[in-house]
Amino acid sequence: MSKSKKRVRCCVCFALICVILISILLIILLVKSNRCEYTQAAVAADSEICSDVGRNILQEGGSAVDGAIAALLCTSLVNPQSMGLGGGAIFTVFENPDHVKVINGRERVPKVFKRDLLNDCPQNTALLPGSQWIGVPGEIQAYKKAHDVYGKLPWKTLFKPAIKLAREGFPLPSVLEKYLFFFQKAMVNSSLCSVFCKDNKVLKKGDMLQYPELAKTMEIIADKGPDAFYEGKLAEDLIQDIKSAGGSLSLEDLRSMQAEVKDALPVQLGDYTMYIPPLPASGSLLSFILNVMKGYSLRPESMKGEEEIWTYHHIIETLKFANGLKKYVKDPAFSDGNDTSHLVSLDFADKVRAMIKDEPQPLQYYNVMPSADSMGTSHLSVIDKDGMAVSVTSTINQMFGSTVYSPRTGVILNNELADFCGRATKISAGEQPPSSMVPTVLYSKPQKTVLVVGGAGGSMIVSSVALAIMNHIWMGKDLKDAISAPVVFVDSSNGVNFEKTFDQAVKEKLKAMGHKEGKLQHFFNVVNAISKQGSCITAVSDARKEGKAAGY
Repeated sequence: MSKSKKRVRCCVCFALICVILISILLIILLVKSNRCEYTQAAVAADSEICSDVGRNILQEGGSAVDGAIAALLCTSLVNPQSMGLGGGAIFTVFENPDHVKVINGRERVPKVFKRDLLNDCPQNTALLPGSQWIGVPGEIQAYKKAHDVYGKLPWKTLFKPAIKLAREGFPLPSVLEKYLFFFQKAMVNSSLCSVFCKDNKVLKKGDMLQYPELAKTMEIIADKGPDAFYEGKLAEDLIQDIKSAGGSLSLEDLRSMQAEVKDALPVQLGDYTMYIPPLPASGSLLSFILNVMKGYSLRPESMKGEEEIWTYHHIIETLKFANGLKKYVKDPAFSDGNDTSHLVSLDFADKVRAMIKDEPQPLQYYNVMPSADSMGTSHLSVIDKDGMAVSVTSTINQMFGSTVYSPRTGVILNNELADFCGRATKISAGEQPPSSMVPTVLYSKPQKTVLVVGGAGGSMIVSSVALAIMNHIWMGKDLKDAISAPVVFVDSSNGVNFEKTFDQAVKEKLKAMGHKEGKLQHFFNVVNAISKQGSCITAVSDARKEGKAAGY
């Protein structure tokens, strides 16, 4: 055989080997890309440790509600600036398309309160510490109602991980370290310093965080049941500490606190039915935003080139109109019979869309009622092996709530009454404050998909969740990219605030169109979500809060 023929044969063999290797590599990549992250169940909390706690409860045979409660109790320790036993929660529980319930454990105005409280509201965004803003906590009542209906494991079992964590302690989370540093001057002069300080200085990275009094409180509630928080010695201790701080809550307020169970509101969104919480939550505002934007037929190309500028313009203008509708978000039992059905109406969305022009309009055009921007809350999403989905948002309102700490119980109290600022001219005993919380579940029968989604970040919640949903179901982004994409937030003065990583060129073009840039320095938006398509589960905890999901 000639050398040239041997050379040709060698080249052919080498080419075949390359083809085979490339084919194998492509097959491996294809299999990897189609591989499910999880196939049974998942939890997306705003910290890895609490996602793990919820996942472990699911593996023990717990329901999605069981997993959610255990993860929330854990979150009250890891992110105490956001939520805890002294706050309130709203659950959206999806069993099947015909059975989706909302459990409302939102705080309430106590029987006795400062009659001119709204005169203390600031003219602009400001933290409102102080006992006068404390609402009657509904957190444990929400857990009780959810567990009574949907729980599988014993109540006591759900508390064990958090009690162990509170008693033994854990390294200070980096997210909490940042908040403690930010609030350090106020912290060292408050009762909170007994938990978050060492040698009269706020804890720092490497320090151990423990909650000895809260561990005892959780143990009492675990052993005696949820009512132990609302009556008996524990309740007496809590009220005594609140009164010592100048608050007006009473044992009667605690005993009368009840969580409500209602049907979720179904809203059609293309192939999806979106289940949202009714008032005083902001599900109707989320529906309004998505109904308006649905008319623009968004698709992946909507975020490319010149079209991206117009897409963001339409989003910003829609958010301005949503600001103008916030005045309708209130406790329906105290709203004088005002009809709010237009908020979820397609006809109303069409009418507003027709009002959106090619340039921004004066403030009064959007009929805006300015309100205080808040930044607290925590959200988690859960799906269990039976397909039950839970979307739950919990809050003590602003960072560290009222900053009132109960030394006898270890509970941090909310400042939820501050949510009436800019939204009401009067308040009444028993009334629930308006809320930005939107724990949501979307279901598509044609696509065999369930999407569990919600957010934290106070007034940023609605727009952040809306953007994540649009990015995922219309723009074609995978769940992680849909959540991590930089957001735009329209504040109560219609200032347009761009997250730090927002595209600078797009931002400048929007400003050139006439959009006024806001002055917001810090973004608190966090979205945690789970998608189940067939038997394939994807879970994402927002990296903005250094969260990480867990499942199996």
